Amino acid sequence: MVLSVVDEEITVRQHTRSYIRASAAFVAAVAIAGGAAPAAHAEDAGADLVISALPKATPKPGEVYGQDVVITNKGTAAVNGVSFRMRLTRGLDFPEAVEGCTYSTVEDQVRQAVCKIDEVVEPGASIKAAVRFKALPKALMEAVEYGTGRTGETPGEGFTDSYRRLALTADSSADLVAVGDDTEALAGNWQSVTVALRNDGPGWIRNQESDDQPALMVHIPAGTTATEVPKECSPFGIDGPSAPGGTPGKSTYVCTPDDHTIEVGQSLLYTFMLKIHADAKTTTSEVKATSVYDIHPAFDKNPANDKAQIHIAIPTDNEEDPTTSGGSTGGATDGGSGSGGNGNDPQGQAAGGTGASGSATGGASSGGSDGTVTGSLASTGSDGIPMVAGAAGAAAALGGLLVVAARRRRAGTDAS
Repeated sequence: MVLSVVDEEITVRQHTRSYIRASAAFVAAVAIAGGAAPAAHAEDAGADLVISALPKATPKPGEVYGQDVVITNKGTAAVNGVSFRMRLTRGLDFPEAVEGCTYSTVEDQVRQAVCKIDEVVEPGASIKAAVRFKALPKALMEAVEYGTGRTGETPGEGFTDSYRRLALTADSSADLVAVGDDTEALAGNWQSVTVALRNDGPGWIRNQESDDQPALMVHIPAGTTATEVPKECSPFGIDGPSAPGGTPGKSTYVCTPDDHTIEVGQSLLYTFMLKIHADAKTTTSEVKATSVYDIHPAFDKNPANDKAQIHIAIPTDNEEDPTTSGGSTGGATDGGSGSGGNGNDPQGQAAGGTGASGSATGGASSGGSDGTVTGSLASTGSDGIPMVAGAAGAAAALGGLLVVAARRRRAGTDAS
């Protein structure tokens, strides 16, 4: 009998410990999930403000948008005073200053107003707040944030039932323009090309609702290889970027700024360094104003200037070089000595050559402020033009001075 009582007591104690452990595990699981034990109900009490949604709008530049929103207390406690905040992207502005509001500009040129509404909002009651803004001349793809915190405090970041966001498109457009390059190079050398994406307005550009941001598509000319690529330019695959920006050796790239923003009148410059193949001939390719997924932007109503060319003139041994004095290919004619030299031979500067045409260039140049890649050839002349140095022994073996005429970049497309 004694053993039976002891065994029963041990069993009761074991069940009690199991129940305590199970209860503790349940409470811990609720805490990890971010909640509380059902018996607490502490968060059910208090204010709970919600705000109505603004209707969609497509304001014309210069127009003022004005709507009231309704703030309702769906909680169980009253709210004594509401801090109401509005934020506007850079194509919008507040039409006038309102008493009780504090105005500022925050990150990314966002205009902000924080207004104090001195009213008590009882449970189940509602108040109204006015949202007013005007569309600036450069308005296009915009967004408006508005509302308060759940208990009437100034809202934090992110959106809730008490703090909302309205995306809108102004009744306007923006004209994306592709800018190409026109240059010359020697086969076997390197050559930089600078292309650009320009916004001729009137609207500034940033897509507020999609990652299909504006971009410049760049096709690398046949007979060349991109050896240095701007970090803002990613290889383009079947339907979008396919590798990190700056990856060399691909045939097609899409270039876009990190912040996806193009202001009115702004040109985004992208400079590529190309290796000209030894057997390359004069070559042309296309650049196009588009999007990172190669979709024509709906806001661009002028497709006529969406495309431009990269043109690289590559002289051959059979071409007459118009920059060589006398137009003769039989030898140096302007201060040089010897005979039989070809003015287009890339080994064309021989020892002792003093003629005006006794230097050569691959046309290497520096690009613009955005995505610039610079390159140079073996050396640089006094006028800043890179030169190709030939071997004196090779020139002597040919029995004459070989002249390579300096070819400068033709005045072509203006990327400014």
